Amino acid sequence: MSTSPEPGASPNDAERGAAPAGATLLALSKPELAARVVELGGKPFHARIVRENVLAKGELDYARMTSLPAALRERLAAELPILSGTELARSHALDKTTKLVIEFPRDGKREVSVETVHMPSLWVGGDGDAIQGATLCVSTQAGCPIGCPFCASGQLGLARNLAAHEIVEQYVRGRALGPLARSVVMGMGEPLLNYENLSAALDVVHDEMGLGSRKITVSTVGFPDRLNKLAPKKPRFQLAISLHTPVQEERDVLVPAMKGVPIEDIVSAGDFWFAATGREITYEVILLGGDNDTPLHAERLVALLRGRRCSVNLIPFNPVAESPFRRPSPERVEDFRAALEHGGLVATVRWSRGVESDAACGQLRLRVAGRT
Repeated sequence: MSTSPEPGASPNDAERGAAPAGATLLALSKPELAARVVELGGKPFHARIVRENVLAKGELDYARMTSLPAALRERLAAELPILSGTELARSHALDKTTKLVIEFPRDGKREVSVETVHMPSLWVGGDGDAIQGATLCVSTQAGCPIGCPFCASGQLGLARNLAAHEIVEQYVRGRALGPLARSVVMGMGEPLLNYENLSAALDVVHDEMGLGSRKITVSTVGFPDRLNKLAPKKPRFQLAISLHTPVQEERDVLVPAMKGVPIEDIVSAGDFWFAATGREITYEVILLGGDNDTPLHAERLVALLRGRRCSVNLIPFNPVAESPFRRPSPERVEDFRAALEHGGLVATVRWSRGVESDAACGQLRLRVAGRT
């Protein structure tokens, strides 16, 4: 998969050169895949059939792609792997949430593994019918450089950015588990620090997997300069900003990579994003019991965001081994939400899915690595 959008394959695509040696299917551009399929005895249009099966249908077994000639299916299975990653672990929660730990090719001696979470749900469609689908949470980096002390993702450090095809592979694996209705890029890593690869991956997700711009939310810790440059381009996703606290001194501790970046600059970038894209911002706050969930924090958050076109997503802390933080009680969470609503903000609570199966981002990966 290239790092820029590709036009549809044409009959001449197979003449543009051989595919990279040893590349997996998802790592190939459309012309490269067409060339590889022809090399294995097929026709260029067979490459389009393969991509449709993998991306739109989540089919990971060539043998079941019955619209292809049997001999071609056998050669593809033998010589062109679909995926580049290896599933190291899988956990299932009582609410049917499934978490995968996927290992991609190593960066030297460093482990390159990520977590992907598939969360089935029911939605009510415009006609009133129930719609079965899932929200898929994907990662953009192996590890995380931000260093938030309440998060498990960064405890092993940052290994590397994921390639575009490795991000797409998470969507393909999620689609293989069932239909996808939404996606949140809220897994491991900071998306804006790997934006080129993320953007290329989301082009594929939009154009070939059918998830529209309003069905995908990308979460970032801020980076005002980057947001101000991206907003006029109207990226194909909804934006969430992980704020966590309205108090500058506290945010410098909770989000170390953003130390010294004024909160006012971040929300101003959110204002500019709305003005340029017409899409409201969601501000996220991880509620840490006894730390940032007090009435004073709610009051200051109202003062910061009142009058802005935005909403607030409150996320009660999901306990992480050896963390000094704790989860607030449901009553305290509701009091905080009600205080925001009373102050004129739109506020919702998102309780973590699959808590009993290491659902906090990075926990299962840490357990696999022998750290918890």
